[in-house]
Amino acid sequence: MRSPRRGMCAAILCLEGITIGLSTPVMISVAGVGVAAAVAVGVGLMVACLLLAGMLRAEWAYHLGWVIQAAAIGLGFVVPLMFLLGGIFALLWGAAYFLGRSIERDRAAAYAAHDAERDGRHEHDPQRGPQHGPQRGPQHGTAD
Repeated sequence: MRSPRRGMCAAILCLEGITIGLSTPVMISVAGVGVAAAVAVGVGLMVACLLLAGMLRAEWAYHLGWVIQAAAIGLGFVVPLMFLLGGIFALLWGAAYFLGRSIERDRAAAYAAHDAERDGRHEHDPQRGPQHGPQRGPQHGTAD
Protein backbone atom coordinates (compact mmCIF):
# COMPACT_ATOMS: atom_id res chain seq x y z
CA MET A 1 0.00 0.00 0.00
CA ARG A 2 1.29 3.44 -0.86
CA SER A 3 2.23 5.81 1.91
CA PRO A 4 0.40 9.14 1.68
CA ARG A 5 3.14 10.77 3.75
CA ARG A 6 5.85 9.57 1.38
CA GLY A 7 3.93 10.73 -1.69
CA MET A 8 3.18 14.19 -0.36
CA CYS A 9 6.66 14.75 1.06
CA ALA A 10 8.31 13.55 -2.16
CA ALA A 11 6.21 16.00 -4.17
CA ILE A 12 7.21 18.86 -1.86
CA LEU A 13 10.91 17.94 -2.16
CA CYS A 14 10.75 17.75 -5.95
CA LEU A 15 9.11 21.17 -6.24
CA GLU A 16 11.50 22.59 -3.67
CA GLY A 17 14.46 21.16 -5.56
CA ILE A 18 13.37 22.96 -8.72
CA THR A 19 12.92 26.21 -6.80
CA ILE A 20 16.32 25.94 -5.13
CA GLY A 21 17.97 25.05 -8.43
CA LEU A 22 16.46 28.15 -10.02
CA SER A 23 17.88 30.26 -7.19
CA THR A 24 21.39 29.52 -8.52
CA PRO A 25 21.37 32.17 -11.30
CA VAL A 26 19.79 34.63 -8.86
CA MET A 27 22.66 34.06 -6.43
CA ILE A 28 25.14 34.75 -9.24
CA SER A 29 23.51 37.76 -10.93
CA VAL A 30 21.67 39.53 -8.11
CA ALA A 31 23.48 38.55 -4.90
CA GLY A 32 26.96 38.61 -6.44
CA VAL A 33 27.90 35.13 -5.24
CA GLY A 34 30.74 33.47 -7.14
CA VAL A 35 29.74 30.99 -9.82
CA ALA A 36 31.43 28.03 -8.15
CA ALA A 37 29.86 28.73 -4.75
CA ALA A 38 26.41 29.39 -6.20
CA VAL A 39 26.46 26.21 -8.30
CA ALA A 40 27.75 24.17 -5.37
CA VAL A 41 25.02 25.43 -3.04
CA GLY A 42 22.10 25.74 -5.47
CA VAL A 43 22.65 22.64 -7.56
CA GLY A 44 23.91 20.70 -4.54
CA LEU A 45 20.72 21.39 -2.58
CA MET A 46 18.61 20.70 -5.67
CA VAL A 47 20.23 17.29 -6.15
CA ALA A 48 19.89 16.59 -2.42
CA CYS A 49 16.14 17.34 -2.61
CA LEU A 50 15.63 15.10 -5.62
CA LEU A 51 17.68 12.22 -4.20
CA LEU A 52 16.00 12.50 -0.83
CA ALA A 53 12.57 12.37 -2.47
CA GLY A 54 13.49 8.89 -3.67
CA MET A 55 14.80 7.75 -0.28
CA LEU A 56 11.67 8.48 1.75
CA ARG A 57 11.02 4.77 2.33
CA ALA A 58 13.41 5.07 5.28
CA GLU A 59 12.39 7.02 8.37
CA TRP A 60 15.80 8.74 8.62
CA ALA A 61 15.15 10.42 5.26
CA TYR A 62 12.31 12.43 6.80
CA HIS A 63 14.76 13.81 9.37
CA LEU A 64 17.06 14.86 6.54
CA GLY A 65 14.03 16.51 4.95
CA TRP A 66 13.80 18.81 7.95
CA VAL A 67 17.49 19.67 7.48
CA ILE A 68 16.79 20.54 3.83
CA GLN A 69 14.00 22.85 5.00
CA ALA A 70 16.40 24.65 7.34
CA ALA A 71 18.96 24.96 4.53
CA ALA A 72 16.34 26.41 2.17
CA ILE A 73 15.39 29.02 4.76
CA GLY A 74 19.10 29.64 5.38
CA LEU A 75 19.52 30.58 1.71
CA GLY A 76 17.59 33.69 2.67
CA PHE A 77 20.83 35.14 4.03
CA VAL A 78 22.12 35.12 0.45
CA VAL A 79 18.90 35.71 -1.48
CA PRO A 80 16.37 37.38 0.84
CA LEU A 81 13.37 36.04 -1.11
CA MET A 82 14.42 32.54 -0.03
CA PHE A 83 13.35 33.40 3.53
CA LEU A 84 9.80 33.54 2.19
CA LEU A 85 10.08 30.63 -0.26
CA GLY A 86 11.98 28.47 2.23
CA GLY A 87 9.39 29.24 4.89
CA ILE A 88 6.54 28.32 2.55
CA PHE A 89 8.20 25.03 1.65
CA ALA A 90 8.93 24.31 5.31
CA LEU A 91 5.24 24.83 6.12
CA LEU A 92 4.23 22.60 3.21
CA TRP A 93 6.75 19.96 4.32
CA GLY A 94 5.43 20.07 7.89
CA ALA A 95 1.83 19.82 6.73
CA ALA A 96 2.63 16.90 4.42
CA TYR A 97 4.66 15.15 7.11
CA PHE A 98 2.15 15.46 9.95
CA LEU A 99 -0.98 15.02 7.83
CA GLY A 100 0.58 11.98 6.16
CA ARG A 101 1.44 10.45 9.53
CA SER A 102 -2.11 11.05 10.71
CA ILE A 103 -3.54 9.38 7.61
CA GLU A 104 -1.21 6.39 8.04
CA ARG A 105 -2.19 6.05 11.71
CA ASP A 106 -5.92 6.29 10.92
CA ARG A 107 -5.58 3.82 8.07
CA ALA A 108 -3.78 1.32 10.31
CA ALA A 109 -6.49 1.68 12.97
CA ALA A 110 -9.23 1.17 10.39
CA TYR A 111 -7.55 -1.97 9.03
CA ALA A 112 -7.07 -3.31 12.55
CA ALA A 113 -10.74 -2.67 13.38
CA HIS A 114 -11.82 -4.34 10.14
CA ASP A 115 -9.63 -7.37 10.85
CA ALA A 116 -10.92 -7.60 14.44
CA GLU A 117 -14.51 -7.38 13.23
CA ARG A 118 -13.90 -10.03 10.60
CA ASP A 119 -12.17 -12.34 13.10
CA GLY A 120 -14.92 -11.79 15.66
CA ARG A 121 -17.60 -12.60 13.13
CA HIS A 122 -15.95 -15.93 12.26
CA GLU A 123 -15.69 -16.97 15.90
CA HIS A 124 -19.49 -16.88 16.13
CA ASP A 125 -20.01 -18.61 12.78
CA PRO A 126 -20.76 -22.31 13.48
CA GLN A 127 -19.58 -23.28 9.99
CA ARG A 128 -16.12 -21.77 10.37
CA GLY A 129 -15.44 -21.96 14.10
CA PRO A 130 -12.41 -20.45 15.82
CA GLN A 131 -9.99 -22.23 13.43
CA HIS A 132 -11.20 -19.99 10.57
CA GLY A 133 -11.85 -23.03 8.42
CA PRO A 134 -14.72 -25.43 7.88
CA GLN A 135 -15.09 -28.09 10.56
CA ARG A 136 -14.68 -31.61 9.36
CA GLY A 137 -16.15 -34.68 11.02
CA PRO A 138 -16.32 -35.53 14.69
CA GLN A 139 -13.72 -34.13 17.03
CA HIS A 140 -11.43 -36.19 19.27
CA GLY A 141 -12.55 -39.48 17.73
CA THR A 142 -15.99 -39.45 19.32
CA ALA A 143 -19.03 -40.24 17.23
CA ASP A 144 -22.09 -38.05 17.36
